[in-house]
Amino acid sequence: MADRTYIYTDPDALAGALFKRLDGHIRLALPLGLGKPVTLVNALTRLAAADPNLKLSIFTALTLQKPKAGSDIEKRFLEPATDRLFGRYPSLHYADMIAEKRLPDNIEVSEFFFQAGSWLGNSYAQRHYISANYTHARDVLIAQKPNLLVQLVPREEGKISLSCNTDISADLFDFRHQGKMDFIAVGELCDALPFMGGAAMLPENEFEMMLEPKEQIDLFSAVRRPVSAAQYAIGLHVTRLIADGGTLQIGIGGIGDAVAHTLMLRDKSALDDVWQTSPFALSGDETAPFKTGLYAISEMLVGGLLALFENGIIRREVDGVCIHAGFFVEARDMYERLRALDPAKRAKIAMMPVSFTNALYGQEEKKRTARVRARFVNSAMKVSLLGDAMSDAAETGAVVSGIGGQFNFFEQAFALEDGRAILTLPATRMSDGKTTSNIVWQLPVTSVPRHMRDIVITEYGTADLRGQTDEDVIKRMIAIADSRFQNDLVKEAKKAGKLSGNYQVPEAHRNNTPQALEKWLTPYRDELLPDFPLGTDFNEIERVLLPALKRLSQASSSKMELASLIWASVFAAAHPREEEAMERMGYEPKAQLLESGQARALRGALRQVAKNKFQS
Repeated sequence: MADRTYIYTDPDALAGALFKRLDGHIRLALPLGLGKPVTLVNALTRLAAADPNLKLSIFTALTLQKPKAGSDIEKRFLEPATDRLFGRYPSLHYADMIAEKRLPDNIEVSEFFFQAGSWLGNSYAQRHYISANYTHARDVLIAQKPNLLVQLVPREEGKISLSCNTDISADLFDFRHQGKMDFIAVGELCDALPFMGGAAMLPENEFEMMLEPKEQIDLFSAVRRPVSAAQYAIGLHVTRLIADGGTLQIGIGGIGDAVAHTLMLRDKSALDDVWQTSPFALSGDETAPFKTGLYAISEMLVGGLLALFENGIIRREVDGVCIHAGFFVEARDMYERLRALDPAKRAKIAMMPVSFTNALYGQEEKKRTARVRARFVNSAMKVSLLGDAMSDAAETGAVVSGIGGQFNFFEQAFALEDGRAILTLPATRMSDGKTTSNIVWQLPVTSVPRHMRDIVITEYGTADLRGQTDEDVIKRMIAIADSRFQNDLVKEAKKAGKLSGNYQVPEAHRNNTPQALEKWLTPYRDELLPDFPLGTDFNEIERVLLPALKRLSQASSSKMELASLIWASVFAAAHPREEEAMERMGYEPKAQLLESGQARALRGALRQVAKNKFQS
């Protein structure tokens, strides 16, 4: 702890002072995600890039980057709205250098978790990725002997909040107090960050230096995507497994949004008709409103958890707190809602290190008492018939994201007396214009091993795998697979001797099709199950364009599909808002005789979407 905090307004002057004090070699502990002090990190990077005698080693995760448009159609959609959708968040120079293959030898960057898909195809990032469970990442960092910790922070009445990133930083400050570590702590002020309590709150003199830039950075906004019918169906299945008075963890994205929204509908007794009309088998009997309420323990504070808290569903208190979380990065409205909360209510959300949220070690008896009837809900990319899951890497071994805390929550689920780990995934995916199954016979990469298999949920139902024989596991997985792939899966399992030769898929599970799903949920989509249950930064006409752009993307790898779109642009009835949508994309509002093929395909996609919605 410093005697005083030295204030800087010039980031380059601060960067120079830090390199001088640390003898020209900075080993930087840089928070994941939102907590990166971009102005300061960019100044450090600039200085190191300009002087090969300096050395900058960065250990971090989740480097946030705005999406880069790859095609003309993407540019037309994204570029006019980039700042509104993602914030005026500046790019990190080290990320730009890695992407452009010009990172100098005296700068090294290692990450233990990627922004999903951001570094696929980048050799440097893939080679310098460190695979570690979230709870182990702290110890991997400590082994690097960091001599500098920097973080984006808000300040209030002489105190500093670690705000969005207590995940590892809170432990590092504790270790420094205990004399186990020695590093310089430097903050960059950002008033837009919510001032959070719990382990996040520190006296200002924990930071030896503070950058108060002339212009504070805008926070990165993680844009919410529309929730699909498949994601809503998954949410409806998950909701029936969440016990009143229990414990909840969910992740970011469409499935997390769907789970939160359907839990709120359940609390209003608004789902009876939806469940009664389900063409798929329903498991779980937790359908009543919440009398006691839930407690949330999650490495990530997501918009869905905040919505459940604001709506009084997350209200069960543990040590006076309803939510314990390790970090957050979300859509801009969540930051605003957190800042706007009454301080007494905001204090019910405590930011903690992941050594607390993701593990039972330390105060184990107390944690076990708190984390009753825990349901940890996470996503996977693929699951095998034997129940192991692929969540973080592609078939080639290339890292898509990282294991993060997923395995930590599986460990907790098995260690807790009544805990369950729920893996969610759509039954299929579209790749290169072809539909493939996400339930497969074998996986090339394993994130969760088969001996930790627990519950798997697709839009077609719930497979409870814990404690089951391999044959029963296979039968239950086939029952929630898309029916177009069930026969091939049965053949593979029989060929391997894992399924009896006379087994047939029961008729009750032979109707696992997108058509059955759409028929079930379409009547509820406008009122009960909207595209954006937690809100969106897309404007009205962009929301009209999204399904058409998705349709166009799906057709882009097939000449026949593209031809069908162009045909629709001539002969199908116009979309009610077609002219506005085309103008938003920079095309002529009305159809032109010499219109480009791309414009015709988009116009056709709009018309097909309108036709399908009308028919539904």
